[in-house]
Amino acid sequence: MEEVQESKSDIRNRVVTAIQALSVEELAEKTSQIETRLFEFANFLEANISLLYMPQKFVVDTKNIIQRCFDYRKIVALPAFDTEKHGMRPFKVDTFDGDMTLGPRNILEPDPERCKIIPIERIDIAIIPGVALDEKGGRIGSGEGYYDRFIGKLPITTRKVALALECQIVQQIPMESHDRFMDIIITEDRVIYKI
Repeated sequence: MEEVQESKSDIRNRVVTAIQALSVEELAEKTSQIETRLFEFANFLEANISLLYMPQKFVVDTKNIIQRCFDYRKIVALPAFDTEKHGMRPFKVDTFDGDMTLGPRNILEPDPERCKIIPIERIDIAIIPGVALDEKGGRIGSGEGYYDRFIGKLPITTRKVALALECQIVQQIPMESHDRFMDIIITEDRVIYKI
């Protein structure tokens, strides 16, 4: 167990170093290519309700993706985090301006006073953040386990998709029993279906 955690930490550090080596222009170009691929992806286009995530360090920036979803009048769900229970709940968000507030993890999240909760079983596609991934769908997140717990509650029919830069794809992620796999990974170069 401790060995797996050290291995995950090493992978995280290598990927973070690779991301930091990219120029602002390179990162913006690669992110734009990922966005284009996502908006060409049939499962995403056909989804009624899409769970997305707010930008964080060392994961693909989703702010433009979320804004485009608002512009296209797609139903967007974003997570609100409960740090005491280590859980998260999806809320419907219509705009960045009025519906968001700074959450306990120092990330913008839906304001529960203004937004309606979305039942987990209604989510058609879940775009999940990842720091590192492998071609089998293995994923390393921030290490806090919020998404692994949440993914385990999603219906089997909900597509679990990770957005990643090619430099975030590693040979193999050491998976533990509580870790969850992605169905699909979209990078700037390709769409990877879980082997």
